[in-house]
Amino acid sequence: MVIKARSTLSWVFSVFKTSDRTVMITLYKSLMRSLLEYCCPLWDPTRVTEMQMLEGVQRTFTSCMGCLNDMNYWKRLVHLKLMSLQRRRERCTIFMMWKILHNVVPNYCDIEFIDTSRHGTKARLLSLL
Repeated sequence: MVIKARSTLSWVFSVFKTSDRTVMITLYKSLMRSLLEYCCPLWDPTRVTEMQMLEGVQRTFTSCMGCLNDMNYWKRLVHLKLMSLQRRRERCTIFMMWKILHNVVPNYCDIEFIDTSRHGTKARLLSLL
């Protein structure tokens, strides 16, 4: 997944010579970020190295955006109005859990929701065995 996103990133920068941020961000969101976030509620990396590899694609993209070279990664994200991929995966998972809880989507994973007076609603994935 990361390899495909990186090759798409290099293809975009070799084909599109524009410095227009709107065009480049639209290309990034539609071509690369969609690859990196595909099926993220089911596949969410847990190893730091996997997260860094995914985030590295976005880090590379933002560093190639011309006049943002003097900023660090987090300032570039703020300037481009982007969120980190880890934050986006967390939000996506939260949205999916809310949809399952409220029966907006089917609960194919047999997630059990438990209401506790102290901590609110908790989710538990039943054993697959």
